[in-house]
Amino acid sequence: MFILQPCPIATASKFCVPHEIDERIKSVYFSSVSQRPSILRKAHPFRKKWGQNFLTDTNLLNRIVRTVDPQKGDSILEIGPGDGSLTEKIFPNVREMAAIEIDPLLIKHLSIRSDLEGLQIINGDVLLQDIEKIPISNPVRIIGNIPYNITSPIIIWLIEQLDYWDDAFIMMQKEVGERLTAKVGTKNYSRLSVVVGVYLNMELCFTIPPDVFYPKPKVDSAIIKFTKKSNPIVPDEQYVKFNKIVKAAFSKRRKMLRNSLAGFDIPKEIKSEIDFTRRPETLTIQEFAKLLT
Repeated sequence: MFILQPCPIATASKFCVPHEIDERIKSVYFSSVSQRPSILRKAHPFRKKWGQNFLTDTNLLNRIVRTVDPQKGDSILEIGPGDGSLTEKIFPNVREMAAIEIDPLLIKHLSIRSDLEGLQIINGDVLLQDIEKIPISNPVRIIGNIPYNITSPIIIWLIEQLDYWDDAFIMMQKEVGERLTAKVGTKNYSRLSVVVGVYLNMELCFTIPPDVFYPKPKVDSAIIKFTKKSNPIVPDEQYVKFNKIVKAAFSKRRKMLRNSLAGFDIPKEIKSEIDFTRRPETLTIQEFAKLLT
């Protein structure tokens, strides 16, 4: 699937990409992963607004593949395939695969690759995509090297489409990953840990240094594995109220619950069960859920 403007004049190419750029894109395709950074620097104008950082380390790419452990019967959805360095390692080993990429020049690069023939390529914003409508079977398994500034929207996108995916491996800023996966009572345990943990199980698989990317980001990264809870802890109809309670509690992290939640009508029996002299980072997700009753 391609969503690009057709060229107004007859050409051998489906899309309007200047010839000199087209030839550079081909040179990226025929290069090794380790050679691609220098070639990409010339061939591709990196878009800061899209948070583009390409993986250039073969050992790391192989480690990601081992972590995901793709199977022959899998349907894989990749978010942000970039130059296809990870795509090319997974695509031959699964039943079907789709890739969502926002950059038209990278779409062009992927489209000319004979080794990716049959890959469903979608040019667009992942946050506007319905997994159900992507032309591969669902539930899918998701992999993604995403712009770090849309990490929270991506997680919300996953929660909104729980019925259509099995697991997800998302690369994100290490600090955010540590907050997501933090255990109760630790300094990284946060509102994010709680409101996402209602629906999803999260595991930090491993961390990644900046020097395996081009361009190099300024932060360390991490691969986080998401799986769905079989029974969400908070009913959908109460999630908005739950989120407000958690937000209020963590907005005054060093204060006791009796102060940070003073504006909420918490039943006396709950206050007798949960000590309101405690601070928010000491409450489990289940205890936060009890505050709704």
